Amino acid sequence: RARDVCSEDFVESAKRKKIPEMNEYDEIDANLYSRQLYVVGEDAMYAIAKSGVFIAGMGGLGAEIAKNLVLAGTKVVTIQDNKVAQIEDLGTQCFLRAKDVHDGTNRAMATLSRLAELNPYVTVDVSLEPVTLDSDMSFLQKYQCVVLTEASVQLQMKVDEFCRSQSPQIKFVSGEVRGLFCWTFCDFGDEFSVIDQTGEDPKQSFISKITKANPGVVTTLENHMHGFESGDHVTFREIQGMTGLNGTTLQIEVLTPYTFSICDTSGVGFEPYVRGGVAAQVKVPKKLSFQPLKQQLAAPSILAADLAKLEFPMQFHVAMLALDLFRSTNSRLPRSSDGDDTSEIIRLASVAVQQYGIQMKDIDTDLMVKLSKTAAGCLPAFTAGLGGVIAQEVLKSLTGKFSPLMQWLYLDAVELFDESEMSSLQPKGDRYDPLRLCIGDALCRRLASLKMFMVGCGAIGCEMLKNYAMMGVGVASDGLVTVTDNDLIEKSNLNRQFLFRSQHIQKPKSTVAAKATQEINPEMHVDPHQHKGLSQVYSMNSLLSLTSLQLLLSAYQFVLKQKGQFSWIVSF
Repeated sequence: RARDVCSEDFVESAKRKKIPEMNEYDEIDANLYSRQLYVVGEDAMYAIAKSGVFIAGMGGLGAEIAKNLVLAGTKVVTIQDNKVAQIEDLGTQCFLRAKDVHDGTNRAMATLSRLAELNPYVTVDVSLEPVTLDSDMSFLQKYQCVVLTEASVQLQMKVDEFCRSQSPQIKFVSGEVRGLFCWTFCDFGDEFSVIDQTGEDPKQSFISKITKANPGVVTTLENHMHGFESGDHVTFREIQGMTGLNGTTLQIEVLTPYTFSICDTSGVGFEPYVRGGVAAQVKVPKKLSFQPLKQQLAAPSILAADLAKLEFPMQFHVAMLALDLFRSTNSRLPRSSDGDDTSEIIRLASVAVQQYGIQMKDIDTDLMVKLSKTAAGCLPAFTAGLGGVIAQEVLKSLTGKFSPLMQWLYLDAVELFDESEMSSLQPKGDRYDPLRLCIGDALCRRLASLKMFMVGCGAIGCEMLKNYAMMGVGVASDGLVTVTDNDLIEKSNLNRQFLFRSQHIQKPKSTVAAKATQEINPEMHVDPHQHKGLSQVYSMNSLLSLTSLQLLLSAYQFVLKQKGQFSWIVSF
């Protein structure tokens, strides 16, 4: 129980802990990390395996971030939380159990052992040091990245300022999921170096022509696109005639898929081009400068995730600040059926615009209403999705691999909002309240009675089963989730399929995944099979059973397998 472990001795020992150092000669377990090594490379993997990350808030989002970083092999992952497990946490946090709620266990302590068993190479520990506006942040100095969830804007600003004051600067990420909305913010400091922006192998292209002009224009062989982007650096070799370019590295400007411009080639230093030559891309580190959170609140740099809602992110930004002001004033979230709370959110949106100096003419009151009425809820799919995004941004901050988020990301599912449901909706005090407060009770009942079939229990399938468990899919007496996968668990699966453990190696994926899913939610009905696909589970003679299904889902990672599964069902 939380009160049993929150002793002064425990807190002091947690403060004194240092991040274990990885010897430069320590080897990466290639059998476990084979897929990840292929994507990020050995240098990035070593950087991950030497780093420490602090995560505050062990709600659904914080747990997802921690899970992904542990699977990725981060050297130390420290989780922090001051809340005890509540019944509604079971609908968003996959590591909590009903017993944790009954015993009043601290969420971080309840999560610790289940998180630690995901990866024996990672040290997972708990910090009981409170993270508040009055806290001494010096205990964060030993980490390379700090992640805050469920934190007020004021607290985020304080931690961000502390991270920026360190040398080297500590990377900072924050995020939250509220109702049908979620968002994240990244600050990697004043000078962040991106070693490899894409992670792809360097491109190269054969040359057919180079003009003697200012600037010179390079044309590739006919029907062979060069694949470069403006700003790329390329080096030249094997050119005949204009040999002055051989061995040089130049920044290019793309003109067409077959041409790009380089430097001034009109001078006497460049002879006319004759034939041949290869242009090869050179990976050059790119320096990026992030702005602190305090500055970004007034003029945010937002990644447009939905081109059909180009004006929406800025409105969402204001709505997020209004929600923060409401929570700071009332010490709670707005209630879905409380009209006064909704009116207050709309009023606070105008206050936020003035308080933070945001340039905005009109406020989208409809958006404010949707956020107010669903803010007390949480979509499990958003905790999983944003948890993956934030974990990836943390890994980018540790390795310099891939282009980072600059600097805000806002996502929404407002299409799910049903005004008729939300106006009179009341929580029922069960694990499905977070979802119910987002989509309404009628849709929750439909999910509970859903009959679905899923092919594949690998990396994609495990995540889906976990989400279905928290959403209450197939928990009614007439609901059922049927899964099939003919594969056995291998060691490399443990790096990305969190329902499996080392003791499950060489056991069927489907049966192990089904059992693990029912541990997350014992009410869920799961029927596992070990066949290749749907056509073997439902034979041609069992059309009646097949037509009772309401949803067919392929969780295979390979397109050809997906086509094979669905081509059979289309015959009906």
